Amino acid sequence: MIRMSSLFLLLISIMALSYADEKPTNAVVDLNSLMDMSSLVEKVADKQVVFVGESHDQYQHHLNQLAIIQGLHTLHPNLAIGLEFFFQPFQQVLDRYIAGEIEEHDLIRETEYFDRWRFDYRLYRPIFRFAREQGIPLIALNLESEITQQVGKAGIESLSEADKARLPKEIDRGVDAYRERIRAVYDQHPHMQGRDFENFLDVQLLWDEGMAERAAEWLQQHPDNHMVILAGVGHLAYREGIPARMMRRTPVSHAVILNANRADGLDSSLGDYLIVTDKVELPPAGKLGVFLDLGNSPPSISGFDKESGAAKAGVESGDRLLAIDGEPISTYTDIRIALMDKAVGDKVQIEVERERLLRGTFREIFSVTLN
Repeated sequence: MIRMSSLFLLLISIMALSYADEKPTNAVVDLNSLMDMSSLVEKVADKQVVFVGESHDQYQHHLNQLAIIQGLHTLHPNLAIGLEFFFQPFQQVLDRYIAGEIEEHDLIRETEYFDRWRFDYRLYRPIFRFAREQGIPLIALNLESEITQQVGKAGIESLSEADKARLPKEIDRGVDAYRERIRAVYDQHPHMQGRDFENFLDVQLLWDEGMAERAAEWLQQHPDNHMVILAGVGHLAYREGIPARMMRRTPVSHAVILNANRADGLDSSLGDYLIVTDKVELPPAGKLGVFLDLGNSPPSISGFDKESGAAKAGVESGDRLLAIDGEPISTYTDIRIALMDKAVGDKVQIEVERERLLRGTFREIFSVTLN
């Protein structure tokens, strides 16, 4: 195994391979031709669109994306960043964030980030902050989840006329290899068997066609600009998802870069470049160790995990969480923001509202060590 630091990334150019039926499948990598990130940027610098695939919860993938964005922005100051993890109706919020009109916490709240995406915001924070510092447009690509969830349950025909008007104008269902890959995902998850496969397929198509259409529209409006598109590997691999559907609308020069964690299963049709990087972990986020009933505002505490610092401090089930370190709490997002930069072992002051039969409703403050 080849070891690397997070600052010097192993890069493998996926090579064209030929196989004989009677021989084992092999992928030969020329170790003398390995590139660093700056060499990769040079390789793709002449492409108008660069797709960079990720596994959403892998911090090293997002650090690689940041390095590519930084390198390309040096060469192309008119760069934009297309994002799977923000939804189209919130584009104005992204614009205001980049313009410096709102702060990070406003971005999180107003895009409903933790309700709609849920992955640790810190994974993406370096990218967003660099974009803001440099004035790089962030483009929300994804269709809103209300539409895709309804299609998953009952199909496209179940949508309201208003929602149907939000769908991509073109949906290509004729790619057999794409259909087979989606079928394989569907078949590997028994819990999906109660759902109609055609509806499941349509959800994937709406994601890919919707993101492709939005990115193509932006480039048509800004034909001299360059764009980096960040999305899950499944939306980019084999070019059958966003790349092919975007090129159908706006054929431009492009490259597909995929992040991976191990150099196995090389396949020349996956994309153009594969980045193989040692894992980089974010520091564990501190937790209160509580289960919440989010049906109430403020949320109430319904239970505790085994090592709960809140329980040890004296918080009780049924308490309503009013504030963390003086910041008012009314939603799940408020809690995530209040704890986002807290580490395991940090202490926070939490205020709760409690009810007793004889005493009535009253407030208590506890010092909680996060676990």
